[in-house]
Amino acid sequence: MKKRFAVIPLIVIMMLSLMAGCTQESGPEATDGNGEQEAPAMKLVAVGECTFAPFEYVDEATGQPAGFDVDLIHAIAEAAGFEVEYKNMDWNSLIAALQTGEADLVVSGMTITDERVLEVKFSDPYFESGQAWCVEEGSPIKTLDDLAGKTVAVQINTTADYAAQKLDEKFKEEGKPGLSIKRLEQAADVFNELKVGGADAVISDLPVIQEYLKNNPDSNIIIPEPAFTVEYYGIAMRKQDKEIHELVNKGLATIKASGKYEELYEKYFGTK
Repeated sequence: MKKRFAVIPLIVIMMLSLMAGCTQESGPEATDGNGEQEAPAMKLVAVGECTFAPFEYVDEATGQPAGFDVDLIHAIAEAAGFEVEYKNMDWNSLIAALQTGEADLVVSGMTITDERVLEVKFSDPYFESGQAWCVEEGSPIKTLDDLAGKTVAVQINTTADYAAQKLDEKFKEEGKPGLSIKRLEQAADVFNELKVGGADAVISDLPVIQEYLKNNPDSNIIIPEPAFTVEYYGIAMRKQDKEIHELVNKGLATIKASGKYEELYEKYFGTK
C-alpha cells in the first residue's frame, strides 16, 4: 500500500511538468522589460490610387503597390510601432473608404485643402508640391495666360481640377475666353489625352509631370514654366481616431529626425 501511494504523486508531478512544457512551446507572448505581456501592434490599412507615380504606382515586376508614399507609410509604421497594409483603390473612393472603415489612412499624394479638412483629419505635412502645366514641344502656348480659350486635361476631383476651375474663372473675369476642362479618371489618362491631341495642355502636380517625362524620354512634352501654386500633402485619417493621429505624426517626426525621410526623398526625387 505504501508503494502505491508513492507512485501517485510522482505521476501527478510528471503530468504537471509536461503541461508546463507544452505551454512554453506554444510560443511566448511579447513582453516588455519587466516581463509583462505587451498588447499586439495595431494594424492599419492605408489606401492610395496607384497611377500617381512616383508617389504610388503598381510595380510591374511584383504587381504590388510601390512608390514614395508606400515606402513612407511603411517607414512611419516601423518608427511608430504599428503595422500597415497598403491597398490600391480608385481616387474617388479613398475618402469614402475612410468613412466606411474600409481603410484607416489615405496616403496618396493628397493635398491638404480647406474642403478636405471638413471631412478628414490630416497629419502634419510631409511633402511640398504645386500645380504645373505641360504642352507638346512647339505649342503656341508659352505662358499660363496663353491657356485662355484652350482645352486642358486634369484628373477629376484633384487639386489640378480645382486649379483649372480657378483659372477658368480668372480668365472669364478678365474678359478672356475660359478653359475647356477635360476631367479624366486617372492621372495617367491626362498625358494620353495630350498625346492623342484631345487636349492642348495638361495641368497636374509638378512631380508627377516630371516623373512622366523621366519615364517617357521620347515624348515631346515640355514644362514651360514653374509650378503656379504651392501645396502640401498630408496623410488623411478619420477625425475621431486620435490615437492614430498621434502615431502617424510621431512616426513622421521620427523618420525626419533620423534621416530616413531624406533617404526616401532622394530615392524618388534626387537631392533637394
